[in-house]
Amino acid sequence: MNIESVKAKYDIIGNSPLLNHAIEMAVRVAPTDMSVLIMGESGVGKEIFSRIIHDNSDRGRSSRNKLIAVNCGAIPEGTIESELFGHKKGSFTSADTDRKGYFEVANGGTIFLDEVGELPLSMQAKLLRVLENGEILPVGSSVPQKVDVRIVSATNVDIEQAVRNGKFRQDLYYRLCQISIKVPALRERKEDIPLLFRKFAADVADRQHTDPVRLSDDAKQYLVNYPWYGNIRELKHFAESISVLEYDRTITRETLHNYLKYNDSGNVPTVYKNGDSSSEMTDRELLLRVLSMGNMIHELHNEINELKGTISELARGGMPVKQPITQHPVEAVPTIISHHDDVPVHYIPNNNDEAEEFTDTEVIEDEPLALEEREKRAIIKALEKHHGNRKPAAADLNISERTLYRKLKRYGI
Repeated sequence: MNIESVKAKYDIIGNSPLLNHAIEMAVRVAPTDMSVLIMGESGVGKEIFSRIIHDNSDRGRSSRNKLIAVNCGAIPEGTIESELFGHKKGSFTSADTDRKGYFEVANGGTIFLDEVGELPLSMQAKLLRVLENGEILPVGSSVPQKVDVRIVSATNVDIEQAVRNGKFRQDLYYRLCQISIKVPALRERKEDIPLLFRKFAADVADRQHTDPVRLSDDAKQYLVNYPWYGNIRELKHFAESISVLEYDRTITRETLHNYLKYNDSGNVPTVYKNGDSSSEMTDRELLLRVLSMGNMIHELHNEINELKGTISELARGGMPVKQPITQHPVEAVPTIISHHDDVPVHYIPNNNDEAEEFTDTEVIEDEPLALEEREKRAIIKALEKHHGNRKPAAADLNISERTLYRKLKRYGI
């Protein structure tokens, strides 16, 4: 099967050389039984490549052999072993019956482990046994079961860096990565952005029975220069939103700026980190992030000053009085750390320039609640900024996407 027929079958839009190379590698490796690791950012369409590999293999030619997709990052750590390998009746409290795991269901076919980099280390050792011996051990069982499963995995993290940091087993990485396929980010295939937008806009128009929106020349250039950290998923959601919300079917640069909030001036220089084009960022984006961080630090400093004034009043036995905010650098507030029992001790100057000593155990109980509320507001603000897209929101908050997912459940967002 040639590249163009693969694109037609799987509805892949684009002519980028990087995209074509990834498709060609998937087609070539499909007839083999080698393990494949698909690498790329969230939203680039890694799951489509697992389907290409399975469908064009001997396993995919029989309807009995299934392709099972598993999102490793979305399964709680306490249940992931049961989900993957199954369990026996009575093996734990709610195990009322025997249950097959994903590996047993996929026996004879292919299992796609998405976000494999999120697997706990304990599960990585058990997955390695499956790759080496072709055996699974259901929870509560002492008898291994043979399975014939091809593993295709995917990750949006730097797996080699995770190996160096001790967060991913090196031996498992080598077994999963017999063949690696790099799916390019959308900003690495800019020539495909207008084609994708036109396709997504046409799909919305067909569903809504309206004329599709069209891009003016300056809007097209604006769209091409936008970084698209959410990749194809973000572009698709944007095309659908603007197709529904805009009455004027010709989209101009000014219209796009109202949605994307990106001040593009044409040929924008980019900054590369360690020579990796996947981590490019415009100078303007970098500056905006630095300024935003500075504002956050300034606001946090003011809140710390208010909190310290309140604690000082309470320690003297008086009612808490809000202290005026003094504008001075963070370094002007002396903090001395005591290493006794690993409990930090803070020395805060009072009005007589004398030091009073407080330990973390003396901080008012309302402080964690206030911090949680600020964290919740920061998460909501980041999600609104990125139209609900978790990947760029997590990047702005400097946390992993999995951590963001847990916090969303915790705060009920």
